[in-house]
Amino acid sequence: MPLAESSDQAAVRIDPLRHTFKVSRRSFVDPQILRDEYKNIFEKCWLYLGHESELNKPGDFVNRVIAKRGILFTRDAQNTFNAFFNVCPHRGAQVCRERKGNAKSFQCFYHGWVFGSDGKLKSQPGQDSYPADFNCDGAANLVPVPRLDSYRGFWFICFDRSVQSLSDYLAGAKEWIDIVADQSEAGMTLVGGTQEYQIRANWKLLTENSIDGYHAINTHATYIDYLKNSQGSMSAVPFDGTGYDLGNGHAVIEYRAPWGRPVAQWIPLWGEEGKAELDRVYQRLVERFGEQRAHRIAYFNRNMFIFPNLVLNDIMAITVRTYYPTAPDAMQVFGWALAPKEESAWARKFRLSNFLEFLGPGGFATPDDVEALEQCQRGYENMREAPWNDISKGMTKARVNYDDELQMRAFWTQWQACTQATAGA
Repeated sequence: MPLAESSDQAAVRIDPLRHTFKVSRRSFVDPQILRDEYKNIFEKCWLYLGHESELNKPGDFVNRVIAKRGILFTRDAQNTFNAFFNVCPHRGAQVCRERKGNAKSFQCFYHGWVFGSDGKLKSQPGQDSYPADFNCDGAANLVPVPRLDSYRGFWFICFDRSVQSLSDYLAGAKEWIDIVADQSEAGMTLVGGTQEYQIRANWKLLTENSIDGYHAINTHATYIDYLKNSQGSMSAVPFDGTGYDLGNGHAVIEYRAPWGRPVAQWIPLWGEEGKAELDRVYQRLVERFGEQRAHRIAYFNRNMFIFPNLVLNDIMAITVRTYYPTAPDAMQVFGWALAPKEESAWARKFRLSNFLEFLGPGGFATPDDVEALEQCQRGYENMREAPWNDISKGMTKARVNYDDELQMRAFWTQWQACTQATAGA
């Protein structure tokens, strides 16, 4: 059923002749739209579950909520990755209450049923009161998610069994995921724990912000000034790059920027030791991939979005970020730092410093972004008199800049296709 049946005006209004792309501000405030987003997007699209490095050995597990569903992500004794609904098939209690850990089995605290990390029922109290063939059909095992698959160490689930393959769904995004994953020969790993915070704004605002190069110089002016005024913490490289529509709502901006990157853009602040370290990293990239791809991996930044709610920021550090709406004007955000397993202690130190300094919840960027998004949400109180957002920048160009808005248009086009939404002015 389309959203807002009372109106025949699309939530996304495109005028190719005037080169305008408008989005109804009602899309950020209407509770019915949020309900339909869960039904038509979060229950039907591939959603990021976790990274393989979170489950390094048999018995490792992570327990998290994905689109309001409790999911138990495990690695069993056969080194198989699994994802189960965290609910006991007996009477419905959660079988795991820990956020993460290592366990050979999970025991439901209510009646004591025990399940292996492969989800199979191992035992239950009073077993002699059940027939010998009680679980012959597997109905008393943990229920697996309908679809589970991975790409380059990133694991995804989908609640729709008929969804297209993950590879087809990722479409052009695979090229950019490869660039992140290829930074390591030993594999990428999450470093530290989960950063978790809330923003009092609609989830789609963070989508836009994550791939919006237009706001950086203005919103993050304090950080740019900090780099300029910190001796040796900024190179002479200017901001320059391009935006790409990767298909299926995915998008990326790829650009040069003046900050240091542990793979492998040196800045004077890092001294001669750092220069020698990054020269070694770069030469190994050249040996593996050739000069052209090595240069792209080392010296270009990427802000990538995978529809509907996964962001990979490969900039001065690498951030993996997901977010889910809890209300039309609120979201829960989860973030992790990603790094090559084999990088030196020196590189890891500066990577995490960069991550916390700019990308973390207390860094230069995130508080700026949170304030901007919450300001937008408050501005939508004037929706009735000022009903439309404009996302038209760059529509007249054959090749868009990193600070144009092609990326947001890619998201909204897919959003519209998923929801078949309508909204009045």
